[in-house]
Amino acid sequence: MIRFENITKQNSHRILFLEASAALNRGEKVGLVGPNGAGKTTLFRMIAGEEEPDDGQVSIEKQVSVGYFNQDVGEMSGRSAVAEVMNGAGPISEIAAELKELETAMCDPDRDDMDAVIERYGEVQARFEELGGYELEGRAREVLDGLSFSQEMMDGDVGKLSGGWKMRVALARILLMRPDAMLLDEPSNHLDLESLIWLEGFLKTYDGALLMTSHDREFMNRIVNKIIEIDEGSLNSYSGDFTFYEQQRAMNEKQAQAQFERQQAMLAKEIKFIERFKARASHAAQVQSRVKKLDKIEKIEPPRRRHVVAFDFPPAPRSGEDVAVLKNVHKAYGTKVIYDGFDFTIRRKERWCVMGVNGAGKSTLLKLIATDAQPDQGTVTVGASVKMGYFSQHAMERLDGTLTVFEQLEASFPTANQGSLRALAGCFGFSGDDVEKKCRVLSGGEKARLVMAIMLFNPPNFLVLDEPTNHLDMDTKEMLVKALASYEGTMLFVSHDRHFLAALSNRVLELTPDGVHQYAGGYTEYVARTGHEAPGLHG
Repeated sequence: MIRFENITKQNSHRILFLEASAALNRGEKVGLVGPNGAGKTTLFRMIAGEEEPDDGQVSIEKQVSVGYFNQDVGEMSGRSAVAEVMNGAGPISEIAAELKELETAMCDPDRDDMDAVIERYGEVQARFEELGGYELEGRAREVLDGLSFSQEMMDGDVGKLSGGWKMRVALARILLMRPDAMLLDEPSNHLDLESLIWLEGFLKTYDGALLMTSHDREFMNRIVNKIIEIDEGSLNSYSGDFTFYEQQRAMNEKQAQAQFERQQAMLAKEIKFIERFKARASHAAQVQSRVKKLDKIEKIEPPRRRHVVAFDFPPAPRSGEDVAVLKNVHKAYGTKVIYDGFDFTIRRKERWCVMGVNGAGKSTLLKLIATDAQPDQGTVTVGASVKMGYFSQHAMERLDGTLTVFEQLEASFPTANQGSLRALAGCFGFSGDDVEKKCRVLSGGEKARLVMAIMLFNPPNFLVLDEPTNHLDMDTKEMLVKALASYEGTMLFVSHDRHFLAALSNRVLELTPDGVHQYAGGYTEYVARTGHEAPGLHG
């Protein structure tokens, strides 16, 4: 359906692809993986026709429609979210817009041309019906509902939505199109757990070909049946899900290492023989034949070591038994009541994950405990000798854009020595010249990693984390999960990453319209007990 035939592509000074080949066949659901900067987005752009390979070709079968979702959503304003989503379906959206205008005109009793307006309305409505407009609008609303839009948001001006919600509108547009091939670049970013699980279900039943990237391993695992890996310029295909690919890759690396070591041992033995006997005339023929043999041997390259980052926490100081206590807390925003007489205690070494649909009060709870917000009534007390580290959605804004990464670390820890700060930067993916980058040019992921590094260098004994994995790639996430698994302190966190939730929680706080529920046991036990993966998805 879509083929890459011997493609070569260079980006400024870097070769991304070198005579690489792969294929996306009908009905395949493929995960595209590779380190940051390996060329995943470039590959999408070549399929979408936004870039050309320098050599080789990208061929797409005739009449195959392609829908491409990326992180750059462009301008959106002046239309409702529903109209914006339907807009992807071609001329029907213009007809829908005219219908809306005519409906408004028909509500104005003082118009002189009412007969003409009514006549035109009849014509436009007939055309709208003929093109399946009403079903399309229903389907558009269904998709937006799946992505957690309220009715007001669907009908309100799309221009007033935040960047994250505009992303969802752009994603909904592609999903409504149901093209023959769907290219999704990080669709799981900016989604809450309910939307993520809905999207998972949608993509499982989608019968076209899918090529997607995602930093969410659980999401990837449940959808894909093939992996294409970008590795040093080539495209390697693996049949199976992400876990199978990881196992296979580890096995291949082990085999390559063993082969390399076997050949090295054999070469050492041959060289030793040559060195030992090269001066003896009686062995001259044997020495010559072995020298020739060595010249002909194709040398096996040592396998490339993947750079795996590890971070070890220095032990955090011990806190008292009661880390945070909320008593009779009331909190409302305008008429929306979030908490009404809420009691909650966090004890030492507990790791609470907070579950709840959008607007249930997850971030509010974290803000109350971190004193970023005050209760309207009641008390929030943080215990004795508690040292808190708070990672909020806005933590990245506190970086000083004029400083480099290294200067920011130095400003945060003026007494630390340079070596330990460089080691810290390296653990969080800033190696070599990366530490000289100014904070203002960092990507979302780089900013999140830097904030995390600063927070964890002198570790607090109470971590309050609001979506800490949002911008992190899979490797950094994995490093963070491993580091936090051996962390001795107390945790309270919100995350939509199920791997993170399952690996790190030992308590669940569920915020629902019928009240607050507490579960002993972590996220995995919560799913087993309730039969759902998120509060908004009962059944």
